[in-house]
Amino acid sequence: MTLTADLFFSFRSPYSYLAIGRYRAIAEEYDVDITLRTVWPIAIRDPDILFTGNPNAPRYILMDSMRVAQHLGIPYRWPRPDPVVQNLATREIAKDQPIIRRIARMGQAATRRGKGLIFADEVSRLIFSGEVDGWNEGDHLAGAAQRSGLNFAELEAEVASEAAALDAEIADNQAALEAAGHWGVPTLVFDGEPFFGQDRVEMAQWRMEQKGLMSR
Repeated sequence: MTLTADLFFSFRSPYSYLAIGRYRAIAEEYDVDITLRTVWPIAIRDPDILFTGNPNAPRYILMDSMRVAQHLGIPYRWPRPDPVVQNLATREIAKDQPIIRRIARMGQAATRRGKGLIFADEVSRLIFSGEVDGWNEGDHLAGAAQRSGLNFAELEAEVASEAAALDAEIADNQAALEAAGHWGVPTLVFDGEPFFGQDRVEMAQWRMEQKGLMSR
């Protein structure tokens, strides 16, 4: 029997990037359908947290994500450009956010086609691997869509014409994450149980194995 799970994911989260490839590998090797559920980054969803939180938090996240990537052997660099337009010195977030809104809507459109997990992995590599500057320009995203089995022109058209509907679906994803008992990403929800963080991938697989996870 095919198992099912939801992966709540942000295209700006370094920890989401560090988890997505491993979840994709699980879905490819085992009989489990993992649905990508895109949410807005915390900077967009609840920017007050960034202004009132401990100033050590951003520095720690950058340091920790870098060492996790080194430990796992995953290429990593802070994105160029950042998906969220923000002054990292003052933590001020711009009102206009064309990059993250475009890519998050695109991720949700990919989920509509059953390709969200692979698309998020391919795009996250563009954003965080350090191999590409200007990942949002040229034909980089088109290449990611092609590698995911998607028609990029179709995605772009849908993002332009159905922005409000896609945003509503993303809001529903956030509500579902909170209903499952968490608020952060990456969080995999399997059989009603949330597994938060890139360091819970193996534990999530262990739980699936207890519930009958089988190789394809």
